[in-house]
Amino acid sequence: MTETAGTPEGHVKDGQVADAVPENWVDTLAPSWSRPYLRLSRADRPIGTWLLLLPCWWGVLLAAASTSFKLFDLWIIVGCALGAFLMRGAGCTWNDITDRDIDAQVARTRSRPIPSGQVSTKQALAWLVIQTGLAAFILFTFNWASIGLGILALLPVAIYPFAKRFTWWPQVFLGLAFNWGALLAWTAHTGSLGWPPVILYIAGISWTLFYDTIYAHQDKEDDALIGVKSTARLFGDNTAPWLRFFMMASVMLMSIAIILALVPTGANVLALVLALLGAWGFGWHMMWQMRQLDTEDTDTCLRLFRSNRDAGLIPALFLAVAALL
Repeated sequence: MTETAGTPEGHVKDGQVADAVPENWVDTLAPSWSRPYLRLSRADRPIGTWLLLLPCWWGVLLAAASTSFKLFDLWIIVGCALGAFLMRGAGCTWNDITDRDIDAQVARTRSRPIPSGQVSTKQALAWLVIQTGLAAFILFTFNWASIGLGILALLPVAIYPFAKRFTWWPQVFLGLAFNWGALLAWTAHTGSLGWPPVILYIAGISWTLFYDTIYAHQDKEDDALIGVKSTARLFGDNTAPWLRFFMMASVMLMSIAIILALVPTGANVLALVLALLGAWGFGWHMMWQMRQLDTEDTDTCLRLFRSNRDAGLIPALFLAVAALL
């Protein structure tokens, strides 16, 4: 693995995290006292917020396309965006607390706030409570069914950081946590669950296996040295066939969710076609990533991982148009 991170005193300066987006707003605009906490929340690396948010938007927009777009859906869309920022930050804070010893041994992560000494574990715990509390205020503006789902979501969030210690498939646990918003946002619109959001949720999990396997290839050498498990290490040279499987599963499951949501309600045929085009456009983007992929090039892996924001926006945009027809 290329030593991109070095040490905290290396080419990362003023506490900047090694894999942060260059010239990000945290390192350039945020007050100096806030930077360690914002770095702990990965605010300098916004891709995780997008990956948590997009399944939420899929869920509410698919629900709106199956019935009708309501004014409250605007708040669900905005509330999910705020909640995704806060809960992604809380999840990353929890992850860094539990992984602080492991992070200190991995080149890419040893510059994170806890192992580099910018934040103590007690300070990180306090920051975790603050973020979770703010997210709870947003959740409590939704209906009771979605509030219950939001509370239940804390379980996979709590388990995920430990998954790489006991399974070769920690990306499944990440998928369980990161795609929960598809269930929650659908329920915030409809008041109940159904097969369409459940299948959409599984499609999202398959997508997470796709993009996070690519991401995990950055750390596979360090992970092997310290005994951390991942699908990147499990698949090794057979990664490409597995990624193709996850790609196809994501597209097919999303298409099934769209059909089950729209056909029984007699939705506009054009809305159905547009929604399905969004699912296939989603697959096209993943196919493009496959053509670019070099699992031995950490820079390429990071670039492709980040490109999944655009992949997930494709079905969201098509579903938004379908919901307005």
